[in-house]
Amino acid sequence: MKKHYLLLCVWAVSIFSASLLTAQDRGIAKAPDRTQGVGPFDQLIIRGATLINGAGSPAIGPVDVVIEQNKITDIRVVGYPGVEINENRRPEAKENAKIIDAEGMFLLPGFIDMHGHIGGKAQGTPAEYVFKLWMGHGITTIRDPSTGNGLDWVLEHKEKSDKNEITAPRIEAYPAFGLGAEKKISSPEEARKWVQSIAAKGADGIKFFGARPDIMEAALDEAKKHNLRSACHHAQTDVAWLNVLNTARMGLTSMEHWYGLPEAMFTDRTIQDYPADYNYQNEQDRFAEAGNLWKQAAEPYSEKWNAVMNELLELDFTIDPTFNIYEANRDFMRARRAEWHEEYTLPSLWRFYQPSRVSHGSHWHFWSTEKEVDWKHNYQLWMTFVNEYKNRGGRVTTGSDSGYIYQLYGFAYIRELELLREAGFHPLEVIRAATLKGAEALGRDKEIGTVEVGKLADLVLVEENPLSNLKVLYGTGAIKLSESNEVERVGGVKYTIKDGIIYDAKALLNDVKHIVEDAKKEEGFEIKQPGMN
Repeated sequence: MKKHYLLLCVWAVSIFSASLLTAQDRGIAKAPDRTQGVGPFDQLIIRGATLINGAGSPAIGPVDVVIEQNKITDIRVVGYPGVEINENRRPEAKENAKIIDAEGMFLLPGFIDMHGHIGGKAQGTPAEYVFKLWMGHGITTIRDPSTGNGLDWVLEHKEKSDKNEITAPRIEAYPAFGLGAEKKISSPEEARKWVQSIAAKGADGIKFFGARPDIMEAALDEAKKHNLRSACHHAQTDVAWLNVLNTARMGLTSMEHWYGLPEAMFTDRTIQDYPADYNYQNEQDRFAEAGNLWKQAAEPYSEKWNAVMNELLELDFTIDPTFNIYEANRDFMRARRAEWHEEYTLPSLWRFYQPSRVSHGSHWHFWSTEKEVDWKHNYQLWMTFVNEYKNRGGRVTTGSDSGYIYQLYGFAYIRELELLREAGFHPLEVIRAATLKGAEALGRDKEIGTVEVGKLADLVLVEENPLSNLKVLYGTGAIKLSESNEVERVGGVKYTIKDGIIYDAKALLNDVKHIVEDAKKEEGFEIKQPGMN
């Protein structure tokens, strides 16, 4: 196996080492100036769409939505399904107004990816590639947990995105705790100074992997003073110090993935039941044993299980499960044979995914049926908690953590929506998790997250009904058999509107295809499955 993709990954125990790299060493190719998208307009009217507003309301239509520059100024129900629209009910178009005939289409809020790494040098993924995969799937806002390309790099792209100088979602920058520090943070005082420094730079929040309790408490306290939010992947290296309940009590905004939650519900132990020969640096050990963790926790609806859930609810805590990023653990073949890899996965990213002892998330040393079964059971328990948390009023958001473990930007986000549906969410609850709940967790629900008058014009238009089939949101569409017995592809986002600017979503994905084609031609590369010639 080629060694040119050896990592110094910005994850877990290696995060501090990565923080010592310069932005030039760490950053991927920057996004080019924007050449696509039209608008904003003095007046843009989307006419005749069926509206799914993101708040949990049932679909309604036909509606006309009026946008002036980047704000929604009117939403008007203009008729009834199957009945010709009375033109007198419609909002009047001004001279030179831009009109989108959206009859038969479905209009949703722009999607929010709460766990969106903007690629990485190890993956070889330029910013244009990542951003267009996201925007091509209707993702108009992302939270970058770790800012792995460097905080300055991410803040530069955040500013350019806010000004619409690049084709990119809105960006929330959450640098990894300790990123850019001259040495590892080892005291509460150092933690506070670091938080002050990233607040001064313009960060939106902090991504933790865990820390000593006094250090974590000081950092979270200082973050609140500077109106910074927070997220934590409770890494196994630190979870024995602080589980999810501990950090939530300290004021943590959200937990990522699920680490730390089963540990909060242990009843007959305080530490995961690690085998004697377990080594965290062995990726197969790490992920194989993680698949046994939920069954070590309290049973669903038991006294301990309910006590933990109730306290998290009282704390207004957010769960960002990222179900999709671990799906290969329960079905390795499904993830690595996903149909979009051939046309949309860069050669460098494909190599990054391959079995390796040194690449994070490439733990396929000898992945077995037994391990997949463990993970399937793991998901059943995990999904039970997340769905019940939502049922009791808890905030659950949608994050993808793409770029690892065979999960591709944009496509993985839509898969996350499907997995929320599998967990028990109604399709309207899925859309709400992908929009309003993410906006709430970011503290931006007055601006984005629902289709409402006064909010920013971040919208998604799709020609098929996502409530009846979430697969129509994939960039590759959904397979459908026509009345004439012909196989066709339907769906895929038609337009992504961000800040009142209309993007042809399929054109963005076509750009990604060309990026991949050019890379393949340059290398003479074709995708081959691991170990096959």
